[in-house]
Amino acid sequence: MMKSISPVSLLRPATAFTLTPSSRHSVLLSRTYATQNNSLGAAPSSGPRRRTVTPFNDDGFTPWNELSTGEKAARATQQSFNFGFVVVGLVLTGGVGYVLWTEVFSPDSKITHFNRAVDKIKKDHRCLQLLGDSKKILAHGEPSWNKWRRARPVAATESTDQYGNQHLKMHFYVDGPSNDGVARLHMVKHRGQHEYEYMYLFLDVKGHERIYLENAETSASGSGRKQLSLFGVKWG
Repeated sequence: MMKSISPVSLLRPATAFTLTPSSRHSVLLSRTYATQNNSLGAAPSSGPRRRTVTPFNDDGFTPWNELSTGEKAARATQQSFNFGFVVVGLVLTGGVGYVLWTEVFSPDSKITHFNRAVDKIKKDHRCLQLLGDSKKILAHGEPSWNKWRRARPVAATESTDQYGNQHLKMHFYVDGPSNDGVARLHMVKHRGQHEYEYMYLFLDVKGHERIYLENAETSASGSGRKQLSLFGVKWG
């Protein structure tokens, strides 16, 4: 005969499952072990994503085969710009070097001939009688506001005549403790020659006779040789 179940017993809650301290410890260990297993079995996280290469931030460390088409174009643009910048720098450096050589350091530069002419004046006793002590003589270019007289530009012109001869003409100012003067020179490099020759170099001091330090015409006439002239060029 079946045991009857009262409605009251159905409404009673089931007996609660109580964990002892030892069982709680076992549950925690099992959860920790499961978490570690899940962590070990998980797929590794991807590294930080690299920044896009542009012409302005490319440092060259990213391999070429890892670049996209746009990034390769950016690197090529940057390298072309750097190469062009280097070429411009070389051209400017060469231009400055050429100007310094032709204007200052070359044996045929204007500054070189200017210094040689000044030395001739300082060594000539006639010039020293008018100007004064050679150590106190100053030579300079056109008068200007610049207090550094050596920095004043020297008026000089270069030209080539119809026969291929190169001409250099220059004038500058000479200041001495006794007097001031103006020096003028004319030099010519004949076609086929490598050095300039003086046509004249003289010093004018106001109130005094002109002093010639170089005079090609006087030298030619003093040598006793007759010069022949053909098409404006003297021979002999």
